[in-house]
Amino acid sequence: MKSFACGDVVPGCEARWVCSTDDEILVNVAAHAATAHGLEELPADVVQSVHRAIVPVS
Repeated sequence: MKSFACGDVVPGCEARWVCSTDDEILVNVAAHAATAHGLEELPADVVQSVHRAIVPVS
C-alpha cells in the first residue's frame, strides 16, 4: 500500500489517499485536482511532485 497527502504538494489541502499503486493514487489525485484545485490536466512538474511525495504504508 502507498499513501499520498495533497498538502505535501498544495499547502493547506487536507485530502489524503491510501491506494495499492502509484497509478491508482494518480487517478484519484487527477480527479481531486480538477474538482478542488481547478486543474483540468496535471502538469508534468505536478506529477513529479506527487510521485516524490508518495510513501509506502507499512
